[in-house]
Amino acid sequence: MLKDIITAKKVCFADGVQTVLRGHENRSRQVVLLKGNLVRNDSSESRGISARVTKNGRYGFASAASYTEADAEAVVRAATENALFLDARAQGAGRSYPALANGSVKPRREIRDAQQKRIIDTCHEIDAYVEKTYPDLVSRTVVYTEDSQDKIIVTSDAACGHVTYPRCYIYVMLTAMGKNGAPVELFKAFGGAGSFEDHFADTAYMYPEIDSLYTRVRDKVEGVYAEAGVKTVILGGMMGGMLAHEAVGHTVEADLVIGGSVAGPNLNKRVASELVTLTDYASTAFGREAPLPVYLDDEGTLAQDVTLIKDGILTGYMNSRETAQLFGMTPAGNARAWTFSDEPIIRMRNTAIHPGKDKLEDMIASIDDGYYLIESSNGQADLTGEFMFGVSLGYEIKHGRLGKALLDTTVSGIAFEMLKTVDMVSDNVTWSSSGFCGKKQPMPVGMAGPEMRCRISIGGR
Repeated sequence: MLKDIITAKKVCFADGVQTVLRGHENRSRQVVLLKGNLVRNDSSESRGISARVTKNGRYGFASAASYTEADAEAVVRAATENALFLDARAQGAGRSYPALANGSVKPRREIRDAQQKRIIDTCHEIDAYVEKTYPDLVSRTVVYTEDSQDKIIVTSDAACGHVTYPRCYIYVMLTAMGKNGAPVELFKAFGGAGSFEDHFADTAYMYPEIDSLYTRVRDKVEGVYAEAGVKTVILGGMMGGMLAHEAVGHTVEADLVIGGSVAGPNLNKRVASELVTLTDYASTAFGREAPLPVYLDDEGTLAQDVTLIKDGILTGYMNSRETAQLFGMTPAGNARAWTFSDEPIIRMRNTAIHPGKDKLEDMIASIDDGYYLIESSNGQADLTGEFMFGVSLGYEIKHGRLGKALLDTTVSGIAFEMLKTVDMVSDNVTWSSSGFCGKKQPMPVGMAGPEMRCRISIGGR
């Protein structure tokens, strides 16, 4: 973990400006087995220091790709000079941002390295189980991936702290041959926040889930195409999480609101059924630790939850200090940077639609002709809230019962219109936290949702 060499450099901060000094280390590793063969085994790390200085709302930023006391002094000096230069030549009066609550945040997790051989051996054990148990598969892949961020943040007028964000996952991908000669593939991710031994000291818990994954692959081999059109469907929790992140979450990031997103004219208006509440959680959610907890952002803002939709009404945005001042809102810790050389921008953390009171079995029983859409392979949306998501796993619903599995298809719509059709919401939530959000720079995010019954446009053959 990073040694703190930058807190003492607070004496270098100039008067009359707002300064954030950040030491930042990224580390990553990946191991890939394809049909038992090691085809990838690599690691990387980067470390450096950055400073962002603000004078009357005008930024100066500087970074250095090494981690020394001299670098810390140099980046503070350069960023300060940049901010003063821009402020002196700016047109019109600017405003400093209101000071934030101070405090000190300490690491909640250590970043612990497992031996590379231990990781590779574990992947081989999982691969051997799949090979022995399911010899009819045409291919199998086991992927181990980990990434971590280690940050020390020192500010002039906000909170300071040392935060660590390690996470690791093992993906198991199973491939069978479909009836039409095309491969059918599904995967399952295991793991979460923490280091290797936190999740994979004993992998026995994974095998029943791998067995279920195989069953779904075999179901999909016998799958059928969906009937195209607007249908009554149940979106699974993973699909709801994708919707919460891609089609709603990005539209309520305040920098994208400024850029013209659909959320701008809809603040304090109805955008969803009264059954829908959506929150961007900081460190806890629904009484438990959030999948990827955030305690302090890269502007020194102590992380708090942000309610985005309350009972169907759009109630707020995710902000930086700059946009919070513009919209008259309170920053809650959404400004984050991926590497030392990145400036913080507004990012989601753990974005989830709240559970309701319905039981999944009752939701299925309520549909005479529709679909249960469980897993998404990919998704995209724009600032209008218009979205298209791939569906990699789903089932027919016929006369209140699950039918045949679906072959790959897509769903599409406009989020704020589709969410108004939600009329049942299940009492459980499914989280996903293994991916990255790609807004300008990568960022680990969590997303979640309950099952929701709604009307949506689905693709066919």
